[in-house]
Amino acid sequence: MADIRTYNVVILGIGFLLIFTAFTTCGNIEQTVVKSLNSTNFTGSGYHSLGIIYGVFSFCNVLAPTIVAIIGPQFAMFLSGVLYSGYIAVFIIPSTWSFYFTSVIIGIGAAMLWTAQGHFLVENSDASTINRNTGLFWALLQCSMLFGNLYVYFDWKGKTEISDRDRKIMFIALLVISALGTLSFLALRKVCQQEELLSEEEGHSLLSTRLKYKQRATSAVTEAKTEFKTILAIFKTKTILLLSFCMAYSGLELSFYSGVYGTCIGATTHFGDAAKGLIGISGIVVGIGEIVGGGLFGLVLKNNRFRRTSVVFLGMVVHFVAFYLIFLNIPDDAPVVFQTSSQHKPYLLPSVSIALLCSFLLGLGDSCFNTQLYSILGRAFAEQSAPAFAIFKFIQSIFAAVAFFYSGYILLTWQLLVMVVMGFTGTLCFFMVERMQNMSADTQEY
Repeated sequence: MADIRTYNVVILGIGFLLIFTAFTTCGNIEQTVVKSLNSTNFTGSGYHSLGIIYGVFSFCNVLAPTIVAIIGPQFAMFLSGVLYSGYIAVFIIPSTWSFYFTSVIIGIGAAMLWTAQGHFLVENSDASTINRNTGLFWALLQCSMLFGNLYVYFDWKGKTEISDRDRKIMFIALLVISALGTLSFLALRKVCQQEELLSEEEGHSLLSTRLKYKQRATSAVTEAKTEFKTILAIFKTKTILLLSFCMAYSGLELSFYSGVYGTCIGATTHFGDAAKGLIGISGIVVGIGEIVGGGLFGLVLKNNRFRRTSVVFLGMVVHFVAFYLIFLNIPDDAPVVFQTSSQHKPYLLPSVSIALLCSFLLGLGDSCFNTQLYSILGRAFAEQSAPAFAIFKFIQSIFAAVAFFYSGYILLTWQLLVMVVMGFTGTLCFFMVERMQNMSADTQEY
């Protein structure tokens, strides 16, 4: 049984690695690709598409547990993988209506995918293996930021324009990768298969398949109503109200490093023929920052002397340094320019080294905030972790969606200023919550 569970976790991680190799790469380059389209009939925006995805994803998190409970986590992940593949396929022969329609559909699929993933991971773990399995899964997932972006670098290196042929080859390759990840979910095995067969032999499972699904649906709806009430109750607590500022900031900077910054690098005129290829390298370096930060602050530094507040403060400082360097190094009109290259001049002569350093700092700072948000939510809401994390994903996704919508209209300076204000406020609120938790723990000990 242990071998089957380990096998399932590895297959689960490989499936997510392949699907998000395709999707993360797509999100990193899609605004650049959209700007390079020669068709006058296409009027879509990559920023708007990503905003729709995160907006739909946030609201569908409420319904996803019910759907997953009815159809099962394995089929839910397979279906979600099909929806992800459909979104990537749109870029091969793009049209505005299919572009935005699949943006809505993939938002629904994302909610089902992550809900099913959490359920399946817990189902294949126990108290002694949950940390190992979670670490294994996230290590495989974070590698998705490396391979697809490396392909972008080698394929787009030296190209100033993305031709229709280049776009089709790129997205056919990403579609194949996503399809392989989707098919890998079919290789997952049921850990309770032997127990179910035994129950049927003993006469305990005499219900028809139709009646089983009806009972499962009724139970799922009841549980969904109860969980929704719990979410509303938790949302009103002082802890969540304060942490919501930090969660909102994580959504703003998520949109920036995952879609906006790569577009800015690709639009920087001074980088010349290397600009488009640097989008891929930037994505790789962001992934390295995430992996370093996740490993360092999620696994290594678990002593009480290095508190959560220290990690969050470090994340704020790292991000603020990155924002300042980006302000100096990247043209102000890079995220909003309608042509394929910027027209404004930055304060410094644009440097590839500084641009990639900022990519690393963005990933490192993001891991600081996310690992500690997961940590403090797990401590503050140990008995109600699922609703608490649902609120986290809801707030994060809403603000990511908002950021993607304004990113195509607001100059880089103002986008950075918004993140600085929200980052400082979120960090301050995190400190207040941590102080509340420490005072509560001291009172209980006394």
